[in-house]
Formats: sequence, structure tokens, C-alpha cells
Amino acid sequence: MHLTLLQPDLYWQDPVANRAILEERIMTLPEPTDLIVLPEMFTTGFTMDAAAVAEPMNLTTFRWLKQMAAQTGAVVTGSYVVREGTAFYNRLIWMQPDGQFDTYDKRHLFRMAGEDGIYTAGNRRLIKTWKGWRICPLICYDLRFPVWSRNTPARTPAGFEYDLLLYVANWPAARRYAWNTLLQARAIENLSYVVGVNRVGTDGNGHPYTGDSAIIDPRGDVLFRQSDTEGIHQQTISLGELRAFRERFPAHLDADFFEIQ
Repeated sequence: MHLTLLQPDLYWQDPVANRAILEERIMTLPEPTDLIVLPEMFTTGFTMDAAAVAEPMNLTTFRWLKQMAAQTGAVVTGSYVVREGTAFYNRLIWMQPDGQFDTYDKRHLFRMAGEDGIYTAGNRRLIKTWKGWRICPLICYDLRFPVWSRNTPARTPAGFEYDLLLYVANWPAARRYAWNTLLQARAIENLSYVVGVNRVGTDGNGHPYTGDSAIIDPRGDVLFRQSDTEGIHQQTISLGELRAFRERFPAHLDADFFEIQ
């Protein structure tokens, strides 16, 4: 799987400017890619002013994602603020090059910023198959909840629900230690690659971000991490290596079974 991680400094609540800078970077990627990952709320930064920035589905940002996927031949994914009726969602779009798409609404809303009082929580996980990989995209605060992230064994013939766990985020500098530690923990406990994509810069509320976008292998080894600066990173990860590691170290066979109510 050829991954592309974009770690930008986002313009505060300015979808036009953010789409423009991200489009410039996507359209000048040095290498072909299979999957392009953008941060959480990539059009605005992490805002609670949902009424001012929300878009209905199938409007500007949705169509932009569709165009980016078609032109690159890659899946493009990230979250932005979506309105349905009177409800607002922190919604991740999984956009494929053929225009097929799916959505994931953030399950765990960050109550310390009042997100739970403004946005509506999701109630289902999303697992997509792409280029032979099973991929589970989640959003920011979801990282703190291992039950929701759990790669439950034996529900598929392969014994795993997913091979790659994605977190798109606006995770602030004040809690960077938790971000870095939990990304590695999720990889180790789930015998999975983990990718986390964050932003840098300072948002409109004065909160700084250090990025620390990363790729972690199933051993918990950090294959890539970028801190403090904007950047684009492209890297290839191996499904064959993942399967070989799972065969050598089949900890999933001793996992506890449970269901989320």
C-alpha cells in the first residue's frame, strides 16, 4: 500500500484557502499513491462554530474530494463539518477514484471542548477494503478508547477485521505524549499498522499543534514521524510482512471476545 500523509498548517475556518493549499500539494505529489490521508476538520481546523462552516453532503468539499480522488487514482480521506437537517457531524469521507464513497461520523466527541454539545456522535465503525487491505478510519479522540478501536479476532476468515487503522486528528501539542504513546499501543494490541495524521500551527483559539503524524508497524516500531513542520510524506507498507508477523506472533488467538452494546 502506497500511503501519502499530509500534515498542514490549517487556515482558521477558511475552507476555500484550505482546499486550495491541499489541492496544490495533492496535485504535485512526487510519486503515485493508493491512499491520501488528510487531518480532522481539514477545511476549518477544530471548530465548535459548526453553524458557520458546515456543508450539506454533495456540496463543495464533497465534490472536491471526488475530484481529487479521480485525478490521483487514489482514495482520499479526512473529516470536515457536515450538516444534515438541524444536526452537525464531524464526518470522515472515504472517497474512491470511481466516485464510490462511504462515511464515518466521529463516535467519541471531545467533551472538554464542548464538541459533544454541538455535534452528533456516530454509532458505527467503518471498515473498507482497498487494494487488498482492510482499513478502519477513525477520528482523533477515538484514539483514547481501545474498545472502539479493537481489531476483534475471528469475525472474518482471515481472523482480523482490519489490517490498517487510521486516525485523522487535530490533536494539540499539550497532549502530544498521549498521541504518540497511544498510536503505538493501538498498533501493538491490534497486530496492525497504524497511521495517525495531525496538523501543525496554531488554531483560532490559540491552541498550538506539533503534528507528530506517524506510521507505526504492528510491533509498535515507528516507521515515520514528523513533528512541528508542515509536510508531505509518502511511504509503502507491506501486507505480506504484516501477515508474516501475525503468523509468527498470533496473540489474537488468545484475545477476549466481546460485543459493543
